[in-house]
Amino acid sequence: MLNETIECLEIKEDGVYVDLTFGGGGHSKAILNVLGNNGKLLAFDQDLDAIENSISDDRLLLINQNFKFLKQNLNYHGYPKVDGILADLGVSSYQFDKPERGFSIRHESKLDMRMNKNGQLNASEILNNYSEAELSKIFYEYSDLRNSRSIAKLIIEKRNENKIISTEQFNKILDPFLSKGYENKTLAKIYQALRIEVNDEIETLKKLLVQLPDVLKKGGKVVIITYHSVEDRIVKRFIQNGCFESEPLKDDFGKYKLPFKRSFKFKSPSVMEIKKNSRSRSAKLRSAEKL
Repeated sequence: MLNETIECLEIKEDGVYVDLTFGGGGHSKAILNVLGNNGKLLAFDQDLDAIENSISDDRLLLINQNFKFLKQNLNYHGYPKVDGILADLGVSSYQFDKPERGFSIRHESKLDMRMNKNGQLNASEILNNYSEAELSKIFYEYSDLRNSRSIAKLIIEKRNENKIISTEQFNKILDPFLSKGYENKTLAKIYQALRIEVNDEIETLKKLLVQLPDVLKKGGKVVIITYHSVEDRIVKRFIQNGCFESEPLKDDFGKYKLPFKRSFKFKSPSVMEIKKNSRSRSAKLRSAEKL
């Protein structure tokens, strides 16, 4: 949803913008195309592979850090307030397409799934060291898998026979849970849960969201694209209420203290875009303005 993203940001030629998920650089290039000579774009990515995609442009500052360090880096580089922020959550296409990263169900590789290759925890370590209860919890909470206990129990049984280290090996273990015609969908959900746990994605997202009211200028725009219900619920609630609970926060006078006004409910990819990129089918774009 590139065009929708750029439209929602309402880019000012001399504005300061942030791309929190640089990836292959697609969104950053589109932002730079609209920015004037005096505009500035700060882009974040914790993946060193993404840094290799850097664009040669004096208006771009590419920061090799997790976006949970947003406020710290903006202050350090002299941009405490910005005009717009974009986050395209999830795994980028170039990460999915690199077999050695272990994100994809389609490629034979080691079970890694680290977005930051210097991270300590990988998917294989989770599968071989987490307890049955811990495994069941992440499959249920991060992918809504109703049979999470059965999946966790089988993983424990199989790892006692052989350490689980590869995608091919893991996929074979999961075969009893793969209904005909829904094999890829089920595998994708299980891989998603592991990836979220490996990268601590939910807590990282919350740490990011609470910084947004402080770093956006009044009238500044935030655009966030989510790909699964867990992260989408968190983004939706924060945009609506300024917190992660069901009710918005109140100030000392009992009035609701809302940092944002949502631009619309959400946007989904067009039929044409889904045909071009099937990975976009679950995407939801949410946008809001800083009050």
